[in-house]
Amino acid sequence: MDIEFVRSRFIKHFDGKTGNIYFSPGRINLIGEHTDYNGGFVFPGAVDKGIMAEVRPNGTDTVMAYSIDLKDRVEFKVTDPEGPRATWARFIYGMVREFQALGVDVKGFNIAFAGDVPLGAGMSSSAAMESCFGCALNDLFADNKISKWDIVLAGQATEHKYIGVNCGIMDQFASVFGEEGKLMRLDCRSREFEYFPFHPQGYKLVLLNSKVKHELVGSPYNDRRKSCENVVETLGKHFPEKKFETLRDAEMNELEAVKAEVSAEDYQRAHFVLGEKERVLTVCNALEKDDYETVGKMMFATHYGLSKEYEVSCEELDYLVEIAQECGVTGSRIMGGGFGGCTINLVKDDRYDQFIHTATEKFTTKYGHVPEVYPVIISQGSHKVM
Repeated sequence: MDIEFVRSRFIKHFDGKTGNIYFSPGRINLIGEHTDYNGGFVFPGAVDKGIMAEVRPNGTDTVMAYSIDLKDRVEFKVTDPEGPRATWARFIYGMVREFQALGVDVKGFNIAFAGDVPLGAGMSSSAAMESCFGCALNDLFADNKISKWDIVLAGQATEHKYIGVNCGIMDQFASVFGEEGKLMRLDCRSREFEYFPFHPQGYKLVLLNSKVKHELVGSPYNDRRKSCENVVETLGKHFPEKKFETLRDAEMNELEAVKAEVSAEDYQRAHFVLGEKERVLTVCNALEKDDYETVGKMMFATHYGLSKEYEVSCEELDYLVEIAQECGVTGSRIMGGGFGGCTINLVKDDRYDQFIHTATEKFTTKYGHVPEVYPVIISQGSHKVM
């Protein structure tokens, strides 16, 4: 993000005075999809694209907010029980309310913000906004600073209460806790986490956004979650001596033991989840050895599982992964919930240009639009810039 650009907009739209500047990143998830609601592990990292805001207390009880990207201005009282209607402003309002609930005496402030997190690429621009606003509120108004986890949970609560999105905690967690050159293995059950080195010398990490999102009949995510719950229930009956809270508690041999007692669809869904649990742990071990070839193999294996077992991919994403394999890319897979969005690719430097050229050309020829290319670097989490 361009600091001077954000500052120039802040000065123009307010009283000519400057404030403090804060930045929070979007995120990628290297591996670990559809494991969060199964009590498993995810493996995110903060990236070098995000949300930047300039903020300054204004001595009133009114928040004066300007979205640089949308060219829209909204004002609301910090005591307003309803809040603004504009969705983007409700992210600010929600964080104000959640900080107040934590005992922080939030006063009025001026804020202007902009972002370079690509929309629709699965990099969580909303979590970056919440984390950025939370970082600013904590710095400016909290006499006793709240914890990073409080900021994460305030962001999640903002999504739930004020936006209407029943999200997990991975996105906010990655944005707040991210560190340069490190990925994080987060235990979605206990919230314990561990940093792992990610400095792939000789490789680049790049997202290819298909720019497609397929509309689906019914509730495909709920259906898959129900499949997992069905298998857990069957496991509990088959192994009464063992407690199964989620699929996290199951082993592959236990799944095989109940294969005949569950539907073929439920079995393959559970098979993916248990395989993904093992792949996350394999990637952790590989990163500690700088073994990026193994990381890449696990990424391809995850894509196969998401496409053929969990069935959340689509033709366009499968085609991008197929091109990656043809170009000798080290690892490639769909990233995110599925049915559209982007692939995440680990590519050797000497194959990068050819891969981008080939993927862009072939995809455009086949589908009539150009996929968006987003190189990413694992970077620092939420912080005060100046």
